[in-house]
Amino acid sequence: METTKQNNTAAFINLSTLTQYFIPFGNFIFPIVIWSANKDKSEYIEQQAKQTINFQLSMFMYSCVLALIAVPIFLVTFFNHAHFNACVEDGDFTLTDFNFSDVSGWLTVGIVAVLVFAMLQVAEFFLIIYASVKTANGDDFKYPLTIHFLK
Repeated sequence: METTKQNNTAAFINLSTLTQYFIPFGNFIFPIVIWSANKDKSEYIEQQAKQTINFQLSMFMYSCVLALIAVPIFLVTFFNHAHFNACVEDGDFTLTDFNFSDVSGWLTVGIVAVLVFAMLQVAEFFLIIYASVKTANGDDFKYPLTIHFLK
């Protein structure tokens, strides 16, 4: 049975991933630091830390795949199908005759990738909060859509 301190540490590991909104890669750094400081103290802390890190790695991988889909599609669609005249006069950049009417169906794929990315970010935020509450209560929490990099 887990103690309150172990439950709080597991919850703090989950909550520490929210530092990604303030510190780049904080969602990896802080859980790893907390895990490495406490991994010998409890099997529960180690298991929950691995779950958290696996989830963050999975979300990073999903985000990269969606970016690799969306960014090239938007760039190719924009530069191949948008008609415009650009000129620089006296240091001012001006776009004239901008027409974006000949876009292809690929733009829809790019928009869907961006929407899936946005939904993934919202789901990640709420799953982190939910996991923190569950682990603070001593429940074993497994994140959905997680690839198990760390066993």
